[in-house]
Amino acid sequence: MNHAAVPSDPRPLHPLDPVAAAEFDAGRAALAEHGLLGANTRFAYFGLDEQPKDAVLGHRPGAPAARSLRALLIDVVTGESADVVVSLSDGTITSKRTIDPAVDGQVPILEQDFVRAEEIVHADEGWRAAMARRGLTDVSAIRACPLTAGCYDLPDERGRRIVRVLAFHQTDPLDLAWAHPVDGVAAYVDLVEGRVLRLVDELDLPVPVTSGNYDLPEVSGPPRTGLRPIEITQPEGPSFTLDGNALEWQNWSLRIGFDAREGLTLHQIAYDQCGRRRPVIYRASVPEMVVPYGDPGPTRYWQNYFDSGEYLIGRLANSLELGCDCLGEIRYLDGVVTDDHGRPRTIGNAVCVHEEDAGILWKHTDIFNGSAQTRRQRRLVISSFSTVGNYDYGFYWYFYLDGTIELEVKLTGILFTSAYRGADWPYATEVAPGLGAPGHQHLFSARLDMTVDGPRNSVEEIDVHGCPVGPDNPYGNAITRSITPLRRESEAGRVCAPERGRVWRVVNSEVTNGLGQPVGFTLYPQANPTLLADPSAPLYGRAGFATRNLWVTRYDPAHRYPAGDLVNQHPGGAGIPEFTAGDRELTDTDLVLWHTFGPTHFPRPEDWPVMPVDRCGFTLKPSGFFDRNPALDVPAPAPAHCHAVPRDR
Repeated sequence: MNHAAVPSDPRPLHPLDPVAAAEFDAGRAALAEHGLLGANTRFAYFGLDEQPKDAVLGHRPGAPAARSLRALLIDVVTGESADVVVSLSDGTITSKRTIDPAVDGQVPILEQDFVRAEEIVHADEGWRAAMARRGLTDVSAIRACPLTAGCYDLPDERGRRIVRVLAFHQTDPLDLAWAHPVDGVAAYVDLVEGRVLRLVDELDLPVPVTSGNYDLPEVSGPPRTGLRPIEITQPEGPSFTLDGNALEWQNWSLRIGFDAREGLTLHQIAYDQCGRRRPVIYRASVPEMVVPYGDPGPTRYWQNYFDSGEYLIGRLANSLELGCDCLGEIRYLDGVVTDDHGRPRTIGNAVCVHEEDAGILWKHTDIFNGSAQTRRQRRLVISSFSTVGNYDYGFYWYFYLDGTIELEVKLTGILFTSAYRGADWPYATEVAPGLGAPGHQHLFSARLDMTVDGPRNSVEEIDVHGCPVGPDNPYGNAITRSITPLRRESEAGRVCAPERGRVWRVVNSEVTNGLGQPVGFTLYPQANPTLLADPSAPLYGRAGFATRNLWVTRYDPAHRYPAGDLVNQHPGGAGIPEFTAGDRELTDTDLVLWHTFGPTHFPRPEDWPVMPVDRCGFTLKPSGFFDRNPALDVPAPAPAHCHAVPRDR
């Protein structure tokens, strides 16, 4: 059988390069030649099937790269779906598995599902009657919001591909529909049969009428004055170099990836020291997030969304704009994803790379020798922004001159609204007259495939505490640390303990620094609640990763997603619970850290009609990775900008 070959590229591909449009075309052609693409077949996901770590690390520059694509396919007429891997080297199908929705879950939401769900409810007599009872007879002005259904073991839903639909009234094409929720009614839609499976009409609540059009003067008010321009310039250009997707900056080196499901990914992060490239992280990404809402009402109890696994957050990435999303001397990378038919679509400027001033790096004015020295901190920024329905999420990876790595997630956009039921309904906040916003969480899972100076690592949990008065501590002022090795997967599901200053250190006992200590990097978390749903809740089983702030597992190339491969309508137990079931030993081996973080959000009136950025994230700091401060060699600021007092000798 002939197969579609990938057109030659003048630049040799690396195994971790993002998929190019020509590769998607070749992969789709190969699937068609094998009879896997019918008239009703759609691609729920199409992306790079990464090679195992040892194969990637064994690749030599210029050598042919083994490249394969993974496709999640669904027949939208029958509902039959499959998980397929196709080789781009020879066009063969290397694996194919039929998906059982009742056991495995459903493939992610398609782009066409948004349009199809609205068409189905608009045509349903029961739904139209429910709208009419609320005084809404023009269904063309009602926006149907199809939301993932979760899994509640309801007999009439088993094995069905469904979404649950809430409605919003849009008074004109430019109106912000989120300001006018049509609350108390929800349609459960079977996307395969094309009908409303069930209509829940529990309460007739007034539709809020206050405008939320924040870009109109009557809502925003006149623009404030007095904000003078801030210009960020680098007349000699940026300090980083970008060769394709390979980036180098101030001793840091890494590869930038992009995927329809995960969005921005980083690979082979290393720090160059004295001519030696020292690995730190093999792969870093945020492969999942869950947004559980806390309104227990009959039409909203099921609201919880996995924005990566169910909606593909990378596919929803924005095209970033200079002066709006990014400031300074910017370099952009495009993201290539595919539509429902597997055809490539380029998201221009999906990833932004720049550097920025980050305040003081180090400073000291000495009382004995008179030296006064200051150095400015600078950071490399790699960022991407995605819009998932009402919310907008920015993912910002920072690399610092002192060897620190940080992830900051910026949350903004529009609150998911409801009608406000009154002060006796404690699950929501009134943010505008008659308009409510339910309390909810944003729980992200970062996957950190650590390689601190090599693949054989261990993890220690470190707590600080005071010591009781005793012979060695007569005045009670002693402070010390408790260091607990996390030796097995069963021991490595941990929570933050801010009262103990808890951190987690990844060490390589086979490599020591100049003081004879094992080299390491420490994860500093931000303390926030983990999943607040009751342990008996169906969500608890589907979002097992979110019940702890840290999990540590032994590396397995098949373990990519903390809630499992197929999250949509999965009955639960996939992902982290399966990964840790074997209770593997974790000492001096190839490890992956899974870190859960994110805010619990009870909205404020100040979050409406568009939410100021909220922030969350974590920090990774070198801990004995260097012998001393690695930023001693950063030069003093230029005299034109700062006056330094030198030491006289």
